[in-house]
Amino acid sequence: MYTSREDVTEAIVIARVRKGLNWADIARQVGRSKEWTTCACLGQMVFSEDEARTVIGLFDLDQAALPWLCAVPYKGSFDGGAPGDPLLYRWYEMLSVYGPALKELIHEEFGDGIMSAIDFRMQVGREADPAGDRVQVTISGKFLPYKPY
Repeated sequence: MYTSREDVTEAIVIARVRKGLNWADIARQVGRSKEWTTCACLGQMVFSEDEARTVIGLFDLDQAALPWLCAVPYKGSFDGGAPGDPLLYRWYEMLSVYGPALKELIHEEFGDGIMSAIDFRMQVGREADPAGDRVQVTISGKFLPYKPY
């Protein structure tokens, strides 16, 4: 029935819409954060076998989905060339892997629209950590809904 991870991802997306499930509820069932669970359901992370069985049950998938859900995916979902600068490349990598999940979560929370990059705030800071300081980035953009006409 499934010949690729993309087939399983498509089945999950269809079932989620059909069943009216939201990512936070799915994450609670899986036992992970909504951000990670959304990424995994969209084909960007590896489920444990138990998590995969939960996902199969939630979305009424065929058992043939199990090995695909547990396989290491090809991460990143954007076409085109990556930036050469190492720091910029990591931002590209983050957006490639987590971007589709962020899009889903923003639409689920706010509806159909965009996050403004014009009415936008960003703060970069340092977070002390015994294992090595961490970069902390806070991004806030005004939500702009698409309007029917």
